[in-house]
Amino acid sequence: MNADVAAENPSALSLWNDPTVPVDARVDALIAAMTLEEKTAQLFGVWVGASADGGEVAPHQHDMEEAVDLEALLPTGLGQLTRPFGTVPVDPALGALSLARTQARVAASNRFGIPALAHDECLAGFAAWGATAYPVPLSWGAAFDPGLVRRMAAAIGRDMRSVGVHQGLAPVLDVVRDARWGRVEETIGEDPYLVGTIGTAYVQGLESAGIVATLKHFAGYSASRAGRNLAPASMGPRERADVVLPPFEMAIREGGARSVMNAYTDTDGVPSAADEDLLTGLLRDTWGFDGTVVADYFAVAFLKILHGVAADWADAAGTALRAGIDVELPNVKTYGVPLTEAVADGRVPGELVDRALRRVLTQKIALGLLDPDWDPLPAALAGTDPDDPEALRGRVDLDSPGNRALARTLAEEAVVLLGNDGTLPLDRPRRIALIGPNADEPTAVLGCYSFPQHIGVRHPGTPLGIGLPTLRETLAAEFPDADITYVRGTGVDDGDLSGLEEAVRAAREADVTLVALGDRAGLFGRGTSGEGCDAETLDLPGAQQQLLDALLDAGTPVVTVLLAGRPYALGRAVTESAAIVQSFFPGEEGTHAIAGVLSGRVNPSGRLPVGVPRAPGSQPGSYLGAPLAQANEASSVDPTPAFPFGHGLSYTRFDWNDLTADAREAPTDGEFTLAFTVRNTGDRSGTEVVQLYLHDPVASVVQPVQRLIGYTRVTLDAGETRRLRVTVPADLASFTGRDGRRVIEPGVLELRLAASSADPRLTARVVLTGAERHVDHTRRLHATFVQKPATT
Repeated sequence: MNADVAAENPSALSLWNDPTVPVDARVDALIAAMTLEEKTAQLFGVWVGASADGGEVAPHQHDMEEAVDLEALLPTGLGQLTRPFGTVPVDPALGALSLARTQARVAASNRFGIPALAHDECLAGFAAWGATAYPVPLSWGAAFDPGLVRRMAAAIGRDMRSVGVHQGLAPVLDVVRDARWGRVEETIGEDPYLVGTIGTAYVQGLESAGIVATLKHFAGYSASRAGRNLAPASMGPRERADVVLPPFEMAIREGGARSVMNAYTDTDGVPSAADEDLLTGLLRDTWGFDGTVVADYFAVAFLKILHGVAADWADAAGTALRAGIDVELPNVKTYGVPLTEAVADGRVPGELVDRALRRVLTQKIALGLLDPDWDPLPAALAGTDPDDPEALRGRVDLDSPGNRALARTLAEEAVVLLGNDGTLPLDRPRRIALIGPNADEPTAVLGCYSFPQHIGVRHPGTPLGIGLPTLRETLAAEFPDADITYVRGTGVDDGDLSGLEEAVRAAREADVTLVALGDRAGLFGRGTSGEGCDAETLDLPGAQQQLLDALLDAGTPVVTVLLAGRPYALGRAVTESAAIVQSFFPGEEGTHAIAGVLSGRVNPSGRLPVGVPRAPGSQPGSYLGAPLAQANEASSVDPTPAFPFGHGLSYTRFDWNDLTADAREAPTDGEFTLAFTVRNTGDRSGTEVVQLYLHDPVASVVQPVQRLIGYTRVTLDAGETRRLRVTVPADLASFTGRDGRRVIEPGVLELRLAASSADPRLTARVVLTGAERHVDHTRRLHATFVQKPATT
């Protein structure tokens, strides 16, 4: 049915607005009624007024910034509104009203009354002024607690939905391959199973609130050469299949994610935005994904200006559309006039436009945007007078007490105690020397995608919008009887050592020295961690190591505290610090969590989601290395980390014993069941993180020495004992074989129950029997833990 026929048939026009009609039929009717220009209009977003002060929030933004003539665009419709809250500081209620008015205008301007889909960032909380700043994803990984991450994501989603946002650009499922990469803070860790389970929990939480979760960056962004942002990715198909892709596979299959965002990088010469085998062949044809694929910002245009695989904008549009990118973000550049003209003259098949359009309209219908009762006014403004904007100011709270409680709990679970000679917890110290660039800096707890660091820094004079107590302030509250002397010592990266003498003097006069070091989050070189803030080595930035070494020489016990976006080599501090406390940008409640660990109010239970290097030049590196990647006599370089993946100490002790196995042999389509006991032998309650690793000593292709296949948190009171049973499917032993298919091979395996990747406590040697077995994306993905009180 063409548009003219539809216009003569009012009942056909109403079909797509009828929620009693099957979605496919509604979509078919609407597509049949649309002109080519109306179709392509649904395939791009606009970023109205973005970055008016000249600061970039996306790479190469200014290469493609052009004024958007909204009046000219709206009559044909609009696919998406880009970051209505995450562009400038705005009171949440007024932002919601502005978005509602814009949506009403969008819907009223096109023939079919279709509103736009509004998206925003939510990497570590809704990236809006005044919204809760939660710990960054690397802290989620350190918590090893999917349930808590799911609750956090649901809270984020509820806040976003309440003000009219539909889609969140998170989570990041990139697996850390090189800690020099600036975006390590945005990742969950260096292990694909940890990334997959935590990331999937985040997706489940966000989707439960009605927000479209967007998996990024698909695929291989974090595998860039030398850890440089946007650099080509160096990996073979087996690394891609066994390390990079599993988190995405899990989040689609178990999380129900409705959107995927491409990676900027190219792998073996093929940009992800042009990779039909990846975006269509694997994602859709094999995995069955039926949501939308959205372009990372400007990624379609990058096919021409950065990758050089497109001759002009129309070629870039056709290439991306053919590969499987449905929506161009953040602005219209190629999917507008260039695409329309290319379809009209036959250079791009119209079927590709219809294919992408079908996915976009299906999603909009699922969100209720085409229902007759759709209302642009969001839930947060229900019952208000939209004609009196000033009366709305302050009405919407995006940083509720419940949010802050979640943020604090997650921050507490994510703090990792790396080392301790007994100095911690501090026992009523009388004199504390608090030293370092992150000791009295409010934003030291925030990552680069938090609103204050991402947007707020470009609006000096604007209040932060949330409370960010410094470590100095929370320590004063935590130790009210202590005399705390604060000395900055040096900056994060300024190299200034003029305060060194004063810092050493303060340390010598104190009972204990707390030195707060780490990063400043920023964008594109404006920080030491964050997007575009890559590092040449893993030395502490600036003169921080010199400050640390001088304090170690002062003779007072030194507790090293890290507020950082990546792990750093700590030099002498690894063996000479009295204690080391690692946090990864722990969010607005983070300093309370750190202070609690220092005092003992919080018993630390965090575990490292990435190893801490022994030397600053040991990258790229990962605990997932094969035998030849370990320390050996063939090389003078020892890549062994100072603190390994999964490591973390507690203020209590846990004994593991009495391992049994129901059977030591199982077929390649079977499973093993192990049981063991964990007991808290200390004098206070605590949480142990039980980690299950698989070691495959002989395989047809080289395997990592070990890899994580399961984990669980076990919380025990002093003296309490728990009996754990874990069922391990043979499917977890699968890997990509020589022919590119995933295979389970018969043979001996070791199942290692461990406190870290370097601390196995109990090992079961088991055997898979029978023939080789091939599995696919429907294989079993998890070991199952069951905890019960131990019988005496």
